[in-house]
Amino acid sequence: MSGRTFLLLMVVLAVTAVLSGCGPTAYKITPIPASEELAETTVRRDPGILLPKIALVDIEGLIVNARESSLLGAGENPTALAVEKLRKAATDPWVKAVVLRINSPGGSVTASDIIYHEVARLRNGADGYPGKPVIAQILDVGASGGYYVACAANEIRAEPTSVTGSIGVIMLKFDVSGLFEKVGVDTNVVKSGPLKDAGSPFRPMEPREREMFQHLIDQFYEGFVAVVAASRADLKIERVKELANGAIYSGLDARELGLIDGLGSLDEALDRAKQIAGVDAARVVMYHRPVGYRGSIYSRIPDPQVERQANPLIDLRLPEAFVSQGHFMYLWQP
Repeated sequence: MSGRTFLLLMVVLAVTAVLSGCGPTAYKITPIPASEELAETTVRRDPGILLPKIALVDIEGLIVNARESSLLGAGENPTALAVEKLRKAATDPWVKAVVLRINSPGGSVTASDIIYHEVARLRNGADGYPGKPVIAQILDVGASGGYYVACAANEIRAEPTSVTGSIGVIMLKFDVSGLFEKVGVDTNVVKSGPLKDAGSPFRPMEPREREMFQHLIDQFYEGFVAVVAASRADLKIERVKELANGAIYSGLDARELGLIDGLGSLDEALDRAKQIAGVDAARVVMYHRPVGYRGSIYSRIPDPQVERQANPLIDLRLPEAFVSQGHFMYLWQP
């Protein structure tokens, strides 16, 4: 392969990645339909009969408001799925409390805010249904948008080794103009206004574009800070801003800094949920599409993504950095 052919191939790959925007990072074949009503499975129970329920709801992976695409059609939208689960818990009179099992580095600003407000509705009550206590339990990672969602809960708990924080906003923009120049590719743009192609990857960013994007990022940042301050009664907003510099914290540090309420395991979070709900015995339930089996509280939901691991017929993944190209993100992305 000649050097020029190699460079041209790299250009094609770069353009494909850039133009993918918030598109899928994997292509897979899966026979699982995503349109079936949620089923319920008990994953833990105390002794007794006719027990009230504690709902265990996952906030997992990249938080985006977009369907995953596969070669056989569209898959699940993780934001829509989370909202569906939360509303099922909110409308079930047997559910007395909800535990959010968070394992997410965050995601888009809007998707994080959608789930945050849905958790707040469940906690406070809406549409004639009473409010229910919510405990957020951070597992490996509950950073940025993952932490934003947790702030809607009554309490935030984490493992001592969890990673949280990363309070802030980021937007990535690739600039492939130098690469294009090397291989002799030019880009011609016809636009209705000077900012219509703001953020284009085919040329360097201009100062007025940067100013526009920075204004939006500052606006979304202030919203994040306000959410954290509302959740952390003992932290003044000035202190929240000191902590909201993008830094990540271990569970131990987060507890010391007042960003979470307690340390412990998922089992302890479930026991705490029972305590707040005022029930002595309960069964823990998870919601899922009617496929697969869950044997414990650490089981993953059987959504179409699981089939990527079970049947990796086609699995062409792009780096996660490409997902956030040109989008405002509450995201920890090392």
